[in-house]
Amino acid sequence: MYAIVEIAGLQYKVEQDQQLYVNRLQGDAGAEVSFDRVLLTDNGTVQVGAPVIDGVTVVAKIVEHVKGDKVIVFKKKRRKGYKKKNGHRQQFTKIEVISIGGGKAKAAKKTKKEEEAPAEEA
Repeated sequence: MYAIVEIAGLQYKVEQDQQLYVNRLQGDAGAEVSFDRVLLTDNGTVQVGAPVIDGVTVVAKIVEHVKGDKVIVFKKKRRKGYKKKNGHRQQFTKIEVISIGGGKAKAAKKTKKEEEAPAEEA
């Protein structure tokens, strides 16, 4: 079973017991976080949200907070004596997916005729 979930504005394909790096999240290491913006699930049958699936959540545990690789930004204009060097390290959070699900999609509401019909037969 897998799901496509929106975490911090980005979409990720997640499976149970999978570890992945996402943009920095609030919380300490060991804390559980849940994501309710599930866009698609597949457990034998594909269920697509419009735009999200109601009642389905993805629960994950924060493993650690880490920094990404250093990116060097170097700017230069030739023959002008202009050089600029900057660096950047992105903040990431490593999470482990604990469970996918937590509920079924909402069933269609019964009409009054459907509710009364079984009562008459009994």
